[in-house]
Amino acid sequence: MSTDVIRRFSRCRRDLFVRQQVLRKEVARQALRYITRNETLPTRTRQQAQLALNAYPRHARPASITNRCTEAGRSRGVFREHRLCRFQFRMKALNGELPGVKKAVW
Repeated sequence: MSTDVIRRFSRCRRDLFVRQQVLRKEVARQALRYITRNETLPTRTRQQAQLALNAYPRHARPASITNRCTEAGRSRGVFREHRLCRFQFRMKALNGELPGVKKAVW
């Protein structure tokens, strides 16, 4: 296998790993966010919750999720609905591999 193919697969694996980490920690993260924003709680409790949030791993934050193309591993120009980059989307649409998608004619 070429290094480009290996790099593409490793990017897709990393994307899947990040998504799993975010799902696993999401409930606890939402609870900590609620505690930090609840002004009826004591300040010390809110600060401890904020410190716990700051100590979360980098991959457990939703902002670290990047939409990647499942075919090419690209992170730019990805259509969310099909999870394909624009070039792969175009190629599959022209080949008729995407149901309900056809080339526009006007």
